[in-house]
Amino acid sequence: MREIARVAVETRGDVAVARIEGEIDMSNAQAIGDRLRSELTNRSRALIVDLEPTTYLDSSGITLLFGLVDELRRRQQELHVVLPADSPLQRVLSIVGLDQAVPLHETLESALDRAH
Repeated sequence: MREIARVAVETRGDVAVARIEGEIDMSNAQAIGDRLRSELTNRSRALIVDLEPTTYLDSSGITLLFGLVDELRRRQQELHVVLPADSPLQRVLSIVGLDQAVPLHETLESALDRAH
């Protein structure tokens, strides 16, 4: 089975930054969610999900993002999403209202500024 997405996570202070390269669909959304959750501690302030290199996101990926919003709010933590204006995912995430649920940032630097 080929890998359709790579998740690279780094910690910057009390913020976890996850860069997802490739496709998020029903075959890997659960595993990606588990990986993202495993990076958070009780001391984490926020999780930044960088979708800049993400090329595809189906309803499973959208459900994952909304699930993270709810989980992090319950833990008094924040979710920030990096999504450049020219991303093919921009329209889809706007239609489903993710931009109303979490801050969307065009750059990682902007997300880091807001998350700290």
